[in-house]
Amino acid sequence: MSQQHILQVSELTKKVRFILESELNTVWLTGEISNFIAAGSGHWYLSLKDSKSQVKCAMFKGNNRRVRISPSNGQQVLVKARVSLYEPRGDFQLIIEQMEDAGEGILRQRYEQLKQKLNAQGIFNTAYKKAIPTTIQRVGVVTSPTGAAVKDIISVLQRRNPSIEVIIYPALVQGELAQNDICYAINKANTHNACQVLIVGRGGGSLEDLWPFNEESVVQAIYNSNIPVISAVGHEVDTTLSDYVADVRAATPSAAAELVSSDTSELSNRITRLKQRLIKQMSVKLAIKKQSIHHIDHRLTQVHPEHKLQLQQQRFDELNMRLHSNVSRKLAHSKILPDHLYQRLLHVSPLKNIQQEKNKIQEKEQRLNIAVNNLLQHKQDAFVHVIEQLQLVSPLATIARGYSISRDNQSKVIRSIHQVKAGDEINIQVEDGSINTVVS
Repeated sequence: MSQQHILQVSELTKKVRFILESELNTVWLTGEISNFIAAGSGHWYLSLKDSKSQVKCAMFKGNNRRVRISPSNGQQVLVKARVSLYEPRGDFQLIIEQMEDAGEGILRQRYEQLKQKLNAQGIFNTAYKKAIPTTIQRVGVVTSPTGAAVKDIISVLQRRNPSIEVIIYPALVQGELAQNDICYAINKANTHNACQVLIVGRGGGSLEDLWPFNEESVVQAIYNSNIPVISAVGHEVDTTLSDYVADVRAATPSAAAELVSSDTSELSNRITRLKQRLIKQMSVKLAIKKQSIHHIDHRLTQVHPEHKLQLQQQRFDELNMRLHSNVSRKLAHSKILPDHLYQRLLHVSPLKNIQQEKNKIQEKEQRLNIAVNNLLQHKQDAFVHVIEQLQLVSPLATIARGYSISRDNQSKVIRSIHQVKAGDEINIQVEDGSINTVVS
């Protein structure tokens, strides 16, 4: 092999790290935390495992400050991480950028996947959104008839415009059966066709509580509705897929009631539509910019001093922990060893050891003599047995019983009359000698 193909170990690990980080980039995965260590530097070191495999991970303090959970061994989590290699040891590892509880994290992942799918289908396109009528006489409300949302909507409408009639289309808004109830209520409102606008929503809650409004069937029902739909799910910070597909999104159920009862409804609707279009366009541009920044940031991390500092900090933490562990072990050993030696010295006498060794030698000598005698007897028996076996198969024993062996002048054994002719000299071996004769 030529010299130019021979790599140093450090060069190999650097190349492998570059290949891993450039090819795999970032990944999402879920697993159970084990070997969790919060180092004094603020960094976290842990392993993520399942029933078959595990992988070492590091999460630096700049990222773990944003984690909303308190990680512990045995906890199931969902992480977003960069695939990398810890060059000093050549260890494959993940650099975690985000971490959250597995249950909520999986829901968020499903949310993003379904959002991308529906967006690719054009369901969120503002071109398909219907305008909210300027004059509204009846408002349909799809929600729980006993929840706080319907009370807030009725209260606001009575305060702002008591002439507006409210038609309640009751539906479960939480749990596994909620999506079917919501779809049925929306379809019923369209079949009834008695209201100019439809408010679909509920009060605030966790991502799991609001999940029925992220189901694809509910999004499709809102998209297919002939009646303009205002989505009013949760609080202002809560965003569901129903908000994206609805013709108008209201921050809260109360805000939806204000929207349909406002005297400046036409202007408000126009502003809302423009706002949604602006948000949509800005979201697309931000996504493009974010992707570009992420690509640049990924390239920067390959040469950024911070990356090297993080590696050095990780190496420092590892050596520091090993040093503390070794010092503690040495100190414990140095305390135990003198006591142990003293106890051994008290209980062990040289004379006793000598006598024990003599006894062992005598015992081994006796065992050796027995073993030699047994071996000799075994060999003698085997020899006699072999002699007997040889006697049984010896051709001389066969000759002694009256048989003979005939050979030609080349000492080949004659087995057939066709091997000789008249005048040939042959030799016949019998028990006590041999006879030279001529074939007549």
